[in-house]
Amino acid sequence: MEVLKYHITDEWNEARWSTVERIYEQAFPLDGKKSRDIVRRMFEKRMCQLHTIAHDSEIVGMALTGIDQNAGALIIDYIAVRKELRGRGYGRLLLDHIKKWTRTVANCKGIIVEVESEPTEENSRRIHFWETNGFHLTAYVQQYIWVPEPYQAMYLNFEESNRLPDDGKLLFRSITQFHENAYRRSNGEREHK
Repeated sequence: MEVLKYHITDEWNEARWSTVERIYEQAFPLDGKKSRDIVRRMFEKRMCQLHTIAHDSEIVGMALTGIDQNAGALIIDYIAVRKELRGRGYGRLLLDHIKKWTRTVANCKGIIVEVESEPTEENSRRIHFWETNGFHLTAYVQQYIWVPEPYQAMYLNFEESNRLPDDGKLLFRSITQFHENAYRRSNGEREHK
């Protein structure tokens, strides 16, 4: 019987990041991810959490998240499963743990994620993954100045009576602020990808 273990931390751990970095590198292209130094500074600024799921003792999936306290939302910055293990349900299981933690421990009203919106088969599969896990795609398309790909926001509410906005432009305020804080050095300057 499989033994799956979920772990979350908001503290930088060099050894743990080295373990998940291969999954992170596999899943995101060179210019589509934050550098190790930026991720480390995000932990030093106390602005993110690393979620992992392990099969027995081997980490098979990871996610990097942050909380927008004003919006009452968890932002999923990255989520990935080891390439050779994709399609086996580990992503859904990791997301289920993140949902539970977000609702009960972080006390958020929902989750926000941004997805690439170019009409490709891969992007359609990603959007389908989020939709099958309860997320809703917004119509607004965000075009960043620092990356060429357009993005759309997706959201998940935990309760109908306490909802995140369904306006993508409003959701991108949280997402953009999170990215800006991640790339901002302690002296206030922005580091480039």
